[in-house]
Amino acid sequence: MRDAAAIAAVRQVLELDPAMDLQTDPTELARLSRDAYDYSPVLKERLAACRAQLVVCPADVDAVERLAAVCAQHGVPLTVRGAGTGNYGQCVPLEGGVVMLSGGLRAIRELDPLTGVVTVEPGCPMRELDQQLRRAGRQLRLLPSTWRSASIGGFIAGGSGGIGSIRWGFLRDPGHLLGLEGVSMEVRPRRFTLSGEQAEALNHAYGTNGIITALKLATAPAVDWHQLSLDCADWNDAVALLQTCCRSAVSLHLATLLERPVLQQLPDWSGPGGEHHRVLLLVSPDGISSVTRLARSFGAAVHDLGPEELGGGRGLRELSWNHTTLHMRASDPGWTYLQMLLPQPEAAAMDALRASWGENLLWHLEAVRQQGTTRLAALPLVRWQGAERLNQLMEDCRGVGAVLFNPHVMTVEDGGLGVVDADQVAAKQRFDPAGLLNPGKLRGWQERS
Repeated sequence: MRDAAAIAAVRQVLELDPAMDLQTDPTELARLSRDAYDYSPVLKERLAACRAQLVVCPADVDAVERLAAVCAQHGVPLTVRGAGTGNYGQCVPLEGGVVMLSGGLRAIRELDPLTGVVTVEPGCPMRELDQQLRRAGRQLRLLPSTWRSASIGGFIAGGSGGIGSIRWGFLRDPGHLLGLEGVSMEVRPRRFTLSGEQAEALNHAYGTNGIITALKLATAPAVDWHQLSLDCADWNDAVALLQTCCRSAVSLHLATLLERPVLQQLPDWSGPGGEHHRVLLLVSPDGISSVTRLARSFGAAVHDLGPEELGGGRGLRELSWNHTTLHMRASDPGWTYLQMLLPQPEAAAMDALRASWGENLLWHLEAVRQQGTTRLAALPLVRWQGAERLNQLMEDCRGVGAVLFNPHVMTVEDGGLGVVDADQVAAKQRFDPAGLLNPGKLRGWQERS
C-alpha cells in the first residue's frame, strides 16, 4: 500500500475535478479491486488482501491525462480496470494505489464503411460494440465467453482468444489490432498514437506499459451463426469428428468438445441429456447439411438448436471457453482448470494424462487456428488437490508435449509462453518510466538489468 500522505494528496486533486467519478467506500474499493481470479485457488490465496486505496472513473481522455499526471507526481501506482471479467488477476492492484475504471471511455469513434475497421474507446462493452457492428453488416472477429459483460479494452489488454479463434487465431496475431491511442504515465503525460506493429507491445500486456484510450480493430462480415450439437458415444470418435468438421470447407465460429462428465454438470441448453460426449458448433447456415453428413459418418446424433440468439444468454457461446469452467465450478467449486495447446497427434497425450490422473482430469477441448493450422487447445477441468499436485500435473502435461498457458500465475510472461517480450519492456520504459502502471505484473520489467 502506498504512503497515506501521497494518497491523500491525489484524492484532494481528484475530488476537485468534476470529470472524475471518485470512489472511496471500502466495500466498493474491495469489489473493484478484484476480477474472477478465484477460478484459481492459488491466486485466490495470493490476491485476497489486495485493495485499491482509491477508485476513479475519468470521463474523457483529458481527464485520463490529469489522472496520470497527479499519480506520477506523487508516485502512486495506477491500475486500469475494464469490466473485471478476467480470471488471472490482471486488474488487481498488487501495491494498492489507484484503480482507474475505463467505463467513461466507451465511444465508438468511427466505423469505416468500406473496410469495416472500427475505432473504439476501451470502456465500450463488447456486447454493445458487436450490436453496433451488426447493424452495419459486420461483427467482432474474436470474443471471450464473457462477451456480454466484458469491455473491449479489457479483452485486448488481458485476453488472448476465444469464440472465433477457430477462424481468426489469437489477438496477438498480426492483423487484429491495427493501431491504438494511449496516454503515458508521467508528470507531463503524452498522448500517443501507435501503428499496428508498434501497438503489439501493448496487446495482452495487462495495462502495464501504457494507458489505452482508443483501439483500431479489424472486424469480419456478419454471419447469422447456427447452433448444432453432435453426440458421440466414443471419445476418440468425438475428437476425430471435431477435427473433421474443422478441416472441412465449412465456416465455423466455434467448435467445442466436452467430455461426458463435464457435459453432465452444465446447463441443459446444449441439447437433450444423455450419456455421450458432445461437440458444440456455431456453423454458417450454408454448412448445416455438410456438418450433418459428416456427423452421421461417425455415427453421431445431431441436435439442431436453431439460429443463434444473441440476446438471451442461453446459447452455445455460454458453454464454451472459460464459461465451461464457470458452470462446472458453480456445480462443484472444488474444480479448477488448466490451459494448453495439445501436441499432435493429440490422442496419445490425452490418453497418457488420463491414465495418470483418472477422474481428477476431465477434458474440454476448443479448436483454434495457430500459425495457419487447425490445432486443439485444451482447458481441462482439474480436481483441486493442492498446489503441489497441480504443479505435478503441469509437469506431466509438459512431459507429453503440451504447451502450457498457466492460469495460476499473475505475470504477463508466465501466463503465456514463459519468455520475456523485450518490446513490452521497452514500451514500459517509454510510456511508464517510473514503473507505476499495474506494478508487479510484467516480470521482464522487474528483472531488467
